[in-house]
Formats: sequence, structure tokens, C-alpha cells
Amino acid sequence: MPRTLEVVCTDEGCELDMFEMHYTYDMAPDVGVTDFRCPYCGETEPLEEVTL
Repeated sequence: MPRTLEVVCTDEGCELDMFEMHYTYDMAPDVGVTDFRCPYCGETEPLEEVTL
């Protein structure tokens, strides 16, 4: 099964709480949260990966 990445935006001004990305099998294994931007506020820095 392809990997998923759960991400939270910690920017206080952003209304987005959490989102999940579903990768295809072709996604490189070293791709991580720093490679993406928040789809709501557009920022990169406040994104954090949710780890359980």
C-alpha cells in the first residue's frame, strides 16, 4: 500500500487544522513534509508531520 503523510499546520493565522496526503508508488522515499506547502495559507515553515 502506498505511503500516506499526515500534516498539521501550526500557523496561528491559518484555519487549516490537519490534512493527509496519499502518495503513489512512484513517490521517492525521501519526500517529506518540507517538500510541501500548506494548501490553505501557502506557508512551508509551520507544517509538521503527525507521528503516532
